[in-house]
Amino acid sequence: MKIILITGAGSGIGYETAVFLSALGHKVYGGVRNQRSAEKLTQSGIIPIELDITDERQCTQAVKLILENDQRIDVLVNNAGYGLFGAVEDIEISEAKHQFDVNLFGAARLTQLALPSMREHKSGKIINISSVGGRTVSYMGAWYHASKYAVEAFSDALRMEVSDFGIDVVLIEPGGTKTNWWETATENMKRRSKGGAYEKATEQATAGMIKLYRNRLMSKPAVIAKVIIKAVDAKKPRARYITGFGGKRLLFLHFILPAKCYDWLVKHAV
Repeated sequence: MKIILITGAGSGIGYETAVFLSALGHKVYGGVRNQRSAEKLTQSGIIPIELDITDERQCTQAVKLILENDQRIDVLVNNAGYGLFGAVEDIEISEAKHQFDVNLFGAARLTQLALPSMREHKSGKIINISSVGGRTVSYMGAWYHASKYAVEAFSDALRMEVSDFGIDVVLIEPGGTKTNWWETATENMKRRSKGGAYEKATEQATAGMIKLYRNRLMSKPAVIAKVIIKAVDAKKPRARYITGFGGKRLLFLHFILPAKCYDWLVKHAV
């Protein structure tokens, strides 16, 4: 039995992962931000823990609680995140900073808090949920992709730092996944661009996103969750796991095509 903390466990990939891992006999703590999500986890045998990863106090208390109860954290799954989309000119820097606070700095702080116990036990896994979008970009996704590129670099550097202590760092890179984040993302894109220079382009981009995320070929969260479980169970996990709809194909195109050709393809795909 492993002691596991998963952030963003109230829905989507985080919830599916928590349910699967709990069913396998692991003790799973699921980070959530509201009572409804907490009750949902409890019904599935998962221990809910109040955790807004941008809140230093909640991060510290969450890790302290787990260590008091179980004396260790075997696996930290940094799953919490969201996508900020829109033209760079339309997005306030304060919003961009919040994107990094959630997608990068929150995960980094929890990693710092979990590492001392992992080093003490000379074992542990940090699993960071990145994206295929951490190695390539989509139209009007500058801030989201910048944060995921940062997660990739952070994880690569961290992996070298902690390897001597028996700790693994793993990146999960999902492709297209059918979750609800895009609904909020597209609404906010339209709101920001209204009456501005990018309004028409934003309408095109949001229509493309809606069409894409309603596609029945998009991967379900459970597909990504099963890959995370594979990484949890592996004695020698890979540094990266690419999974989900279109992920490997998109990375291949990004690798072989000249930059301007790839830009045209991505811009007109929406």
